[in-house]
Amino acid sequence: MPDNRRLVRPLFAAVAARPRLTALLGAVSISFSGVLYIYSGTSPETATFFRCLYGLPILVGAAFLERRTARLTRRGVMLSVFAGILFAGDLIFWHHAVDYVGAGLATVLGNLQIVVVAFGTWMLFGERPATRTLLAIPIVLAGVILIAGLISHQAYGTNPVLGVAFGMVAALTYGGYLMVIRQVNRGGTAAPVAISTASTAVVSAIAGLAVGSLDLMPSWPAHFWLLLLGISAQAAGYLFISYSLPRLPAAVTSIILLAQPVIAVLTATFLVPETPSVEQLLGVAFVVGGIALATVPLRNMRRSSGTGAPVPT
Repeated sequence: MPDNRRLVRPLFAAVAARPRLTALLGAVSISFSGVLYIYSGTSPETATFFRCLYGLPILVGAAFLERRTARLTRRGVMLSVFAGILFAGDLIFWHHAVDYVGAGLATVLGNLQIVVVAFGTWMLFGERPATRTLLAIPIVLAGVILIAGLISHQAYGTNPVLGVAFGMVAALTYGGYLMVIRQVNRGGTAAPVAISTASTAVVSAIAGLAVGSLDLMPSWPAHFWLLLLGISAQAAGYLFISYSLPRLPAAVTSIILLAQPVIAVLTATFLVPETPSVEQLLGVAFVVGGIALATVPLRNMRRSSGTGAPVPT
């Protein structure tokens, strides 16, 4: 085992030395999730199951390497399992949103979890959201209305209104996942994500069997895209982000994470291709702008730029 640690130590050193690049790679990896799901041509439950199944070995390996510096309590294991149940809801509903409103717009809607987390932590832990977060809510909701196409009724997607509804449920469950997993991550990064991923795989399999949509033997082209989805988004993407963001200033963190929905819209436009209406693109601008208002600490950015202090790259 010491030999294995010696092999992976340079990777962890690279993450610590260039957290900005690592976080951006993680955001980019996750941004392709919707496109890879569409390419697979599978059901939401099937995609969720195989995404977790194929990503799990990498996460388990990372947890094994981390085991001496971070040990989970029994409570941490149970919370990780519960987080996985919530994450299963997020992925299944999000994949349904992709089916109805497209990969790019569904990813934008998924980022509404920021509002969910803000109010959830306020109600549960007494962490009152900043004033700018409260001001961002009407901006974000206006963006949701535009993405649904409720004004012009000429929106991209087979059923944009239903897609927005699924996207908001996904954001709600993902917000719950983040609030739970945050309580566990204080004892390590990889192990809670690995346990929650295993839990998500089990729940998605049960859900797929219940509704009759689980395909345990997809064709090879579908398997390739699902394998790529599991390795890139579920494993590499989340590990890159989890390890790099604690090493970055809050302002940089917010900006990098805001790149994810923007990249998702651009990749879906060129690779699917999807053609959101002008109204929906305006909605994307409202949602991303509202999230930026809620999360980017402009005062800290001005202070950092004024001092001229170097920031890790």
